[in-house]
Order: sequence, then structure tokens, then C-alpha cells
Amino acid sequence: MTLFIARSPVPGPRSPVPFFAALIDMLFPPLCHLCKAFIPDAGDVHLCSGCLENNSRLSSPLCIVCGAPFFTEEGIDHLCSGCSTAPPHFTAARAAMLFEGTVKELIHRFKYDKKVQLRRPLGILAAQGLSTFASAASPDLVIPVPLHVKRLKERGFNQAVLLGEVLAGHWRLPLSRDNLRRTRWTEPQINLSVAERTSNVRGAFGIKSPCAVKGKRIILVDDVYTTGSTVAECAKTLKQSGAEKVFVVTVARAVR
Repeated sequence: MTLFIARSPVPGPRSPVPFFAALIDMLFPPLCHLCKAFIPDAGDVHLCSGCLENNSRLSSPLCIVCGAPFFTEEGIDHLCSGCSTAPPHFTAARAAMLFEGTVKELIHRFKYDKKVQLRRPLGILAAQGLSTFASAASPDLVIPVPLHVKRLKERGFNQAVLLGEVLAGHWRLPLSRDNLRRTRWTEPQINLSVAERTSNVRGAFGIKSPCAVKGKRIILVDDVYTTGSTVAECAKTLKQSGAEKVFVVTVARAVR
């Protein structure tokens, strides 16, 4: 399946769109989402050059499976020791940036301060940074990592669904919002060890309609990849339901 990057049509020379765009900018000047500085040319992400430069994009050398960065100046992509000894159920995972600086602040404001408008810059940064990876995966479907209904009621939204909407729209793919479900409550992963995280999410997911994922190549979306326990368990559930391959996409990756 070929991915096409959605682009806004460019107005012709007689179009009044530039005039109205300039008028809107005068009435509502574009400001950086993070530092609130005025941005003469805001672009799609509405982040100033200073905040954009405070991001660390992930690049080779990486683990070819989980996408963990190897902090060396040279070298080729290869398997990390963890994926070599215990391969995850997903085919490959990639994050656009390290979980630090601007992107960390944006994700925290998005999730915990309920600034849902930040899904757009975060989703666009991920879509731009991972377009090559997504295209090579030839996916059929985008599926977000689900929240338990209790957590969803507390937060009011699922950040993975909101990011998935941006990515699915950018890559022109269908989005399945609720086929993958969290079937039992799990404790927050943040203070758990790697082993505890794996145990915490074991058997925590289910599929409502297996026929909808059977034979599909799936992009599984979340905001941050930490140990990979949650996405690995989601991928296991999808594979057991007949998915052909699962590729994990996150905005950021936390490195311990």
C-alpha cells in the first residue's frame, strides 16, 4: 500500500486566500505553542525556531526492531541485546524524537494540563519525522493504544486516539478508534520496573472484532515509548487476532 502525504492546495494568483490569511494573522497573531513568542511564519506546527531547536530527533544508529538509539557517532543500525534475546511481538518501533526538551514539555501539557490543541504540532512532528518508516511499513490501518474506561473518564480523552487522528489524516489511512480495548485496570507504569511493567499489562488487552485486523499491517500509535511493555502487549493481542504485522509509532522515546 502506498502512502501519500496530504498537502493543502496552493491558492492561485487570483485567490483571495492570502489576503484573508494575512488579515487573520493581524487579528490573531500566531504565537508559539510553548513560549508564546510571535511567529512571523508559523507554519503547521506553530513552534518558534528556538523551541524547535530544543528537540532531539532520533537518527541512526538504532536498533532495527525497537528503535533504541545507540549513542555513538558512527555505526549502522543493528539489533540491541534486548531484542536479540527476547524479540517483541511487533515488527519494528520508531519514535520521532527523544523525550526531552520541547517535546517533553508539549506532551506533559497535552496529557496532564489537557491542552488538547497540542495534538496537532505533536502529531505533525511525528508524521514528518516518521514518514519514511511509515511508508516502508505499507500499513493498512492505524490503531491507538487504548486507555481503560476509568482512566479515560478521569482524563477526558485518550491522547493516543488524538495523535492517531493526526497521523491517519496525514498518511491517509483509516483509523480504528475502539477495536483494540483495555479489558482490565492496570496501575500507572511510571514508577514500575521493567519486569513490573511487563507483568502489569499482561493480558490487559482484547480485540472487539478480530476480522477487522486479520491479515492487516497495522501502525500502533502512542505518545511515548518507555520500556515498550504496553505496545508489546498490544502487538501480541493484535497478532493473536490475526494481524499480519504491527509497527509501533510514537512521538517520543524515553531513554533511561
